[in-house]
Amino acid sequence: MDNNPEVAEVNKGTPGWLVPAVVILAIVSIAGLGFAWYDSNQLRTAQQASGQLKTAEQYTTQQVATLEQKQEQSEAANTELRSLGVAAAQVRDEDAQKLAQLDTEVKNRLATKASTYDVKNQLANKASTDQLNKGLTTVNGNVNGVKIDLEDAKNAMKMAHSELGTLIARNHDEIGVLRRMGERDYLEFTVQGRDKPQKVGDITVELRSVNPRKNQFTVVLVVNDVRTENKNRLSNQPIVFYPRGSHQADEFVVNTVGKDRISGYISIPKGPVNTTTTASAGQQKHD
Repeated sequence: MDNNPEVAEVNKGTPGWLVPAVVILAIVSIAGLGFAWYDSNQLRTAQQASGQLKTAEQYTTQQVATLEQKQEQSEAANTELRSLGVAAAQVRDEDAQKLAQLDTEVKNRLATKASTYDVKNQLANKASTDQLNKGLTTVNGNVNGVKIDLEDAKNAMKMAHSELGTLIARNHDEIGVLRRMGERDYLEFTVQGRDKPQKVGDITVELRSVNPRKNQFTVVLVVNDVRTENKNRLSNQPIVFYPRGSHQADEFVVNTVGKDRISGYISIPKGPVNTTTTASAGQQKHD
């Protein structure tokens, strides 16, 4: 029993159903408040989720746009790379062509250099061969010269002898033979024109007349200021004269008789007897 009179008094005045009703009402209120709080929380959560969804959607949209942009950039890069690849291929092809051309030029230059080297060797060999041939030719020439001298000596034996016993040359070649024999000096001359005195060695020759048909001529010889006319002399017929102070005779020989023209030689003995005439003959021979 309740010992508190106030409580008892209250309990006496309060209906019995009121307390449970109040309790139930309190529970319902609390539950309502709980549901209201829960709904409020759920609403906030939903709103937050919606905001997050919107943010996620925006992010996703941005990401999609970014990806699309990157894809476009990637495609552009691929296109550029393909272009660069084509250009690179062209560059490789051009480089390959240039390398091939350079290789060809190098080979050609090497071949040309080798050919030049071969040509130089051939020229050197040819030069050596030419020198050898030249030497052989010189030797052969010397041998032939000896043969010619022998032949000349044989032919000289067939020459006519003058009254002095000297051989008489009939042309330039025979004069050369006599000159090589070395017994006398020979001074060749040509007198052109009549009555035109011409100095030959130490004498003066003046042609007076000619008869080519009969090989005859008339000539005046001035020896040591002494004039001697020789009329109608034949070609290859010596005219003998003695220079002043000499005991050996010179010979005046005309080989050819032409129109107002004679040519031949003067034969001069060698030795110190007639030094002036010999010196003049030697000078004329050297010229």
